[in-house]
Amino acid sequence: MATILTIFLIVSVATPFLARFLKNHVFTVVALVPAGAFIWTLLQGEQIRTHGEITETIRWVPQLDLALAFRMDTLAWLLALVVTGVGTVVLLYCTQYFTKREPGLGRFAAFLFAFAGTMFGLVTADDIILMFMFWEITSVLSYLLIGHYTGKKESRGAALQALLVTTFGGLVMLVGVIMISVQVGSTSLSAIVAAGVTGPLAVTAILLIIVGAISKSAIVPFHFWLPAAMAAPTPVSAYLHAAAMVKAGIYLIARLAPGYADLPGWKLVLIGLGVWTMLVGAWRSLRQYDLKLVLAYGTVSQLGFLMVIVGFGTPDAALAGAALLLAHAIYKSTLFLVVGIIDHAAGTRDWRQLSGLGRKMPVLAVITALAIASMAGIPPLLGFVAKESIFGAFLQAAEAGDPYGWIALIGTAVGSILTVAYSARFFWGAFATRTAACVSTEWHKPPTAILIGPAVLAVASVLLGIFSPALNAWLDPYPESFDGHLEGHLALWHGFEPALFISIAILGLGAALFWKKTQVARLQEALPPLVDSSRGYWSVTRAVDKISAKVTIFGQRGGLPQYLSTILVVFVLILGTLAAIGNVWPTTFRLYDYPQQVVIALVMAVATLGAAWTRKRMAAVLLVGVTGFGMVALFAFHGAPDLALTQALVETITIVAFVLVLRRLPGNSQKLTKRVHRGRRAVIAIGTGVVMGAIALIALGSRITDPISAQLPDMAYYEGHGKNVVNVALVDIRAWDTMGEISVLVVVATGIASLLFVSGRADKKGRRGLRRPATAQGRRSVLSDPDIQPATPGARQSWLVSGGKIASANRSILLEVLVRLMFHPAIVVSIFLLFVGHNSPGGGFAGGLLAGLALVFRYLAGGRYELREAVPIDAGKLLGAGLVLAVGSAIGSLFFGEEILSSAYLSADIPVLGYISIGTTTIFDIGVYLVVVGLVLDILRSLGGEVDRQQDEADIAEESTDEFSPRQQVPNTDLWATQRVPIVPDTPSITDTREDNR
Repeated sequence: MATILTIFLIVSVATPFLARFLKNHVFTVVALVPAGAFIWTLLQGEQIRTHGEITETIRWVPQLDLALAFRMDTLAWLLALVVTGVGTVVLLYCTQYFTKREPGLGRFAAFLFAFAGTMFGLVTADDIILMFMFWEITSVLSYLLIGHYTGKKESRGAALQALLVTTFGGLVMLVGVIMISVQVGSTSLSAIVAAGVTGPLAVTAILLIIVGAISKSAIVPFHFWLPAAMAAPTPVSAYLHAAAMVKAGIYLIARLAPGYADLPGWKLVLIGLGVWTMLVGAWRSLRQYDLKLVLAYGTVSQLGFLMVIVGFGTPDAALAGAALLLAHAIYKSTLFLVVGIIDHAAGTRDWRQLSGLGRKMPVLAVITALAIASMAGIPPLLGFVAKESIFGAFLQAAEAGDPYGWIALIGTAVGSILTVAYSARFFWGAFATRTAACVSTEWHKPPTAILIGPAVLAVASVLLGIFSPALNAWLDPYPESFDGHLEGHLALWHGFEPALFISIAILGLGAALFWKKTQVARLQEALPPLVDSSRGYWSVTRAVDKISAKVTIFGQRGGLPQYLSTILVVFVLILGTLAAIGNVWPTTFRLYDYPQQVVIALVMAVATLGAAWTRKRMAAVLLVGVTGFGMVALFAFHGAPDLALTQALVETITIVAFVLVLRRLPGNSQKLTKRVHRGRRAVIAIGTGVVMGAIALIALGSRITDPISAQLPDMAYYEGHGKNVVNVALVDIRAWDTMGEISVLVVVATGIASLLFVSGRADKKGRRGLRRPATAQGRRSVLSDPDIQPATPGARQSWLVSGGKIASANRSILLEVLVRLMFHPAIVVSIFLLFVGHNSPGGGFAGGLLAGLALVFRYLAGGRYELREAVPIDAGKLLGAGLVLAVGSAIGSLFFGEEILSSAYLSADIPVLGYISIGTTTIFDIGVYLVVVGLVLDILRSLGGEVDRQQDEADIAEESTDEFSPRQQVPNTDLWATQRVPIVPDTPSITDTREDNR
């Protein structure tokens, strides 16, 4: 089973690429997978009948008792056959249904194919958490498939409606799943059913799970999303909304019924809502003129019928429910496929515009008649066998004194009468010849191959009805799992018994109702619906939109300062109040550990007040940096050189990033701030500081056991093979945290670049004019390359490759020399820190920061051109490579049978070098190094280089009206003279000192 799911996953990923070459024939190719799964599942039937089940378990999260557990018993076997069998037919049907020019064909094929695999996983999953994951994936794929026609508003609205309704039910269900798992002590679905726990908590949990089931299976009051979902392509309706997705809720109820059918509230909810859904769906189906909507509301009705029978909780009802589940999947998917053929051939689904199709397509009419007969319950179809067994099971329970037996019998009998009526109405509307007043429909004969799928399903319904006694041996193990004795059996003829006469009466009354269709239509027009769930849904969504808009206006006006103020005020009020009323204060206080702490704290406090008081942005940034370097000093005095080094590098790069942003903003940061705002912010800031200090005191004084940090040195040395506790914790002990953190860094870098590189990434535009001259003469004279030509005659020699791009007045020879001399040593030291970090201060994070700092200074000295020359690699590739290395080393242990992030080490005594221990954590650390370097590079190219480029283009656009403009002042031998220099694209303005004021 796991192998089948893996194949589904791989092929679904490859399907869009295959579709580029195979076009609509990709459906034929991918249909081989569910066809193979159907054959494999069919072959397991004998073993399941003999041994009861087939199980397969792969360890997942042992600490939480979670596993990739799969179990195929009779019920799962039946649903797996439906999912794979009907899925194969629908995929083959799509080959003829879609043309080669269908928009998004590859995407649609991948989603439909992935849905088939997801449903196979859902019905075979034995871990309830794993089952829930598949459950939610079906909701997402359903959303994508219903909204296939992205240009249509109704498709997008229907997809969103289905997603919201089913996801809401899924979230409610998740609470119940967790509750029942905790009570049973296991997430195994079979164990949960076998436990059959009782009590108020069990009742609550099961009712919450039922909410998820009825929302997925379109049971009242959640039924409205299914008719709206008919905006999807017909193959989606035939598969998801007839045979697969809507069966998920039915399957879950059928799965839980053996253990919880006697729980209080079970029958009341399922039988009550099921009967009501059957009546509402059938009644509304009689009002439709769109053939697809007739089937949609009919599906709602039949799902209510199925919910009643699978939730009834007796062995005979369980057997009948399994038979009806199979029959419904076959006849309803057949009818949806027929509607798709009619729609494509006639150009309409409105039966008022159809006439004479029965004579034009007799084969299609016969196929439809067989499916309609099964849905109406006419012998010898499987639908008749299932319905007669259902009525027999309800009669047996009613005669035994069960009041729910009478409710179910009467309710489903009335619903079946309506079913016969709308079934006849569907066939008459689609294939009958209208009066002379009706214009005959123009008919485009469909390809014969498109009839194969519906024909196969229709014939299957006939054969399964005729040979229904053979099904007993395969389906009996499921009803035998219920308490009680199985008395009924599936057969085409049970003799003259009450269930037969009920079926005959239903057919007669249904035919009479269809015969009086005109009077029925008038009655329906006179009786408007008392409650319209669809209108209720839209009313709720509109109300949510209005409330959210008002809340947004109220709570998010005023920009970032207002958002922060709101957050901090709530923080102060809640935690401050709890700290004040709680008796959790420490009894002793220690003001400081050594005198230097006091001095450092005073310096940090003064810098903090200065940052809040100053009106200049740049001064505020520098003062905030003082507080950061104060933390560096504290870490150093506390004997944490790793933290001190890392904090110093982070603080330096952070200051540079702030400067890169603030240089485009006004220098005065408070000229628009009112005094009342400053006072309010001061109060909030002081309150936040006091509360944070109080929390720190409470946390430090609340420790009652020895901290785990005392064990970290031994863990680092003996388990992590390293002496540096900090680095070993990052790459081994707490590697999960580090992997999450570098993932966040990649997201941050991508977000910054996405905001600024609006017209394409600057680092992908080529390295114009950055060819390094090969000779000494060429290095002394860069006139051969116009892009590196000095901005002024007689410019100084460049110590950097792109130094000539900076005007002489804006260049610093001292900075160029320092960068030229220090850049490569800094890179070497960063690599040294990377590899020695396991045993000495350093590591991938610190090494990456040092390399990033070297790039910062090279950018400051030579601008974006020098940065591009220093690292001619796309920053995204560095980020991606680093993440791949880190994650790859993390999951590599899985291939050796170990848990994820398990480390392996190779230790040896090497001459000269001595004892060396190298492990997979080194690969992880290299990944961290590359991510940090890529992050710094992306920030420099976006906040620095891209902003410069955009400003240069804006400056050039503003000055394009003049051929020459006064651009610079250059030194002359006698005096400072103003010169007029042509404006050249990509040449920085000399009066604009952005290249030098970093």
